Amino acid sequence: MLAEAAEVAGYAPSVHNTQPWRWRINGEGMDLLADRDRQLSATDPHGRLLTISCGAALHHLTIALAAEGRQAQLQRLDGPDHLARITLGPRVEVTPEAMRRLQAIRVRHTDRRPVADTPLTTETVDALRQAASPYGIDIHLLTHDQVVELGTASAQADRIELLDPQQRHELAYWIGGDRPQGTGIPDSALTEQPTGGPVPGRDFVRAGTLPTGEGSDRAASYAVLFGPGDEPVDWLRAGEALSACWLAATEQGVSVLPFSAVIEVPVTREVLRRLLSNLGYPYLVLRLGIAPDDRPGPPHTPRLPAKQLIEMSETP
Repeated sequence: MLAEAAEVAGYAPSVHNTQPWRWRINGEGMDLLADRDRQLSATDPHGRLLTISCGAALHHLTIALAAEGRQAQLQRLDGPDHLARITLGPRVEVTPEAMRRLQAIRVRHTDRRPVADTPLTTETVDALRQAASPYGIDIHLLTHDQVVELGTASAQADRIELLDPQQRHELAYWIGGDRPQGTGIPDSALTEQPTGGPVPGRDFVRAGTLPTGEGSDRAASYAVLFGPGDEPVDWLRAGEALSACWLAATEQGVSVLPFSAVIEVPVTREVLRRLLSNLGYPYLVLRLGIAPDDRPGPPHTPRLPAKQLIEMSETP
């Protein structure tokens, strides 16, 4: 059961689809470990985005276990690379919600194309906020003026990162091509042309093969995922909240596109803190919108084989 749940967790979103986690399973439970070989050392030197990615995988794991009628008991952050210890709790009823969330894991994807001109309802935003809330994480919906500031900060972050040769090299390593090794973002998930809109997406320094389609993101909403602390345990919880929020959005037909460049650059991360009135620490920016009904989803990004991510051990 634990190995099957870890395999489901492999569908979790991660920065540049690096999938920077490993699972060690023994008779008593399992451990979530950070895989520093897949850390973005130039873009994410402190492991903030790595840990958020691992938190998303951790939440996916708990959903998979819940769909099997088992409660996951978590002990978070025993060490810098030992992010969590998971043991099986008592058997629980398999709820329709757990099965819906498991199905959402299978169909969730990242769509970089413009969203439809249908704005989100207040009820939808509240549902996403409620999904993140159990992890101590909140969602701040940006006002029109704040979106303008976000657009400026996003463009600034892109310029700063593209001037760094190490970060350009990192982009070239993880982005583009067919990605037969099972990680990174293939051309098929990148748009042929920039999408426009008030907040520019990341410049990947290459075009993809996904038709951009119509639309201008005029009805898109932009939100900041934030919380009270800026330590690894906070990043892990932010990843859990991101997963919970994204699965809830998938159930409601809401497209979620994370913006991490403004988090990666310290000066633009401080801009986000100011937009939060310094009441919390930003973890990610999310573009939220309704995907057009007649548009099929983009191809899913590749995944590493489960055997590369799961280790069976007799030692606790």
